[in-house]
Amino acid sequence: MPTPERTSLAQIVDAGRDILEEQGLAGLTMQGVAARVGVRAPSLYKRVRDREALVAAVCGATVDDLTRRLEASDHSLESLTRAYRAFARERPEGFRLVFAVSPPQDSLDRAAATIVRSAGMLAGEDHALEAARLVTAWATGFIHMELAGAFRLGGDVDEAFEYGLAALRRGLAAR
Repeated sequence: MPTPERTSLAQIVDAGRDILEEQGLAGLTMQGVAARVGVRAPSLYKRVRDREALVAAVCGATVDDLTRRLEASDHSLESLTRAYRAFARERPEGFRLVFAVSPPQDSLDRAAATIVRSAGMLAGEDHALEAARLVTAWATGFIHMELAGAFRLGGDVDEAFEYGLAALRRGLAAR
């Protein structure tokens, strides 16, 4: 008689995402996830090939979560970038993981499509991709610096973010 299924891939990935936020990428282990979902580590291998596959699944779920949040916005430049920043502040290790591991391309494409559409509304369809890259690069850089505590010259970081958004909007709309 086969052993009963005691955990699902979704439970494993959810546990992995939580452990990632609590302990960082180094703490994301098969043993840790197994303990979190209440099984022995060998049982995980029925669902996840190895740690590399676990990290990839966690990364893919993280991008999917981010994409859902972007799609739930009103699709304006401001709403998208604020949702992106809020996500990074809520799940900083997941945000970092997206740039450390190659997420599934279909997940990235879905996230990018929302940003490209919004950027195209400002910069025009002929420059939608370039504008989306500019917005993404600025927001990602700003957020990485913020998460690292790199803004040490004083001033209000929230005001600086809003200032940057307004400048991007003006620049893209001027085209």
